[in-house]
Amino acid sequence: RNRPEGKVLETVGVFEAPKPHGKYETGQLFLHSVFGYRGIVLFPWQARLYDRDVASPVAEKSENAAGHGSKEVKGKTHTYYQVLIDARDCPHISQRSQTEAVTFLANHDDSRALYAIPGLDYVSHEDILPYSSTDQVPIQHELFERFLLYDQTKVPPFVARDTLCAWQEKNHPWLELSDVHRETTENIRVTVIPFYMGMREAQNSHVYWWRYCIRLENLDSEVVQLRERHWRIFSLSGTLETVRGRGVVGREPVLSKEQPAFQYSSHVSLQASSGHMWGTFRFERPDGSHFDVRIPPFSLESNKDEKTPPSGLHW
Repeated sequence: RNRPEGKVLETVGVFEAPKPHGKYETGQLFLHSVFGYRGIVLFPWQARLYDRDVASPVAEKSENAAGHGSKEVKGKTHTYYQVLIDARDCPHISQRSQTEAVTFLANHDDSRALYAIPGLDYVSHEDILPYSSTDQVPIQHELFERFLLYDQTKVPPFVARDTLCAWQEKNHPWLELSDVHRETTENIRVTVIPFYMGMREAQNSHVYWWRYCIRLENLDSEVVQLRERHWRIFSLSGTLETVRGRGVVGREPVLSKEQPAFQYSSHVSLQASSGHMWGTFRFERPDGSHFDVRIPPFSLESNKDEKTPPSGLHW
């Protein structure tokens, strides 16, 4: 509907039946069901999904340690995938999803610099729309041929190279997602995935870094716009910080029926090895009224036994 003048649609592959259960293998081609980009599965992760919309049927508890009234929430195992995004599709999704969301701390111990791997994403099992292609290089990404090898005898016909296996093994502490938190308020669903990034020494103290990926989804047909964020950050050192601001990552995204989701990543540091975050997003309706959407509380936990800094893309 929105394609530029003179452009025509081209066949990229043939849809396959989605798997309601089980998992997709390395090399599986797919379309993202929400953001629409082409991608390929690198490897799966098993995460614990804490969905506050399906909380255990117990009585309401009082305010918890994070200062957030809650129900008991039991995690269930859920499959997510590390994937490559087709570079040709990145410009078309940049208004809805960051394509440089996977970040690492720089290798220098005294540096706070972050570096990103473009076109690397985490995708939930239900977001995968699998397809097949006869193209030996169906995805354009600088890491595609470093990580994957075409093998027509396999299904899917793309297998992991040794470099992919070695890279995953070396970096899994900073790539692996363990917990996913989800909550819906007024038909706006917030999903949070925290990642531990490592520890740095600064001015004779330790600073622990995390990144967190947030997805906002409008499950209703009414158009709404995110206007403000309000965070509470509790550190095990005993500090409680409040952060307020306009929008997120310099944006005030509109969530509509046509473009119902927005995804972004940000970072937080603590002077303790663990903590909690929670808060609200303030949204505006077309009539000018506002409402607050809860951000589910999530833990910031460090991998204390992991001493090696992230190695990034060094072969």
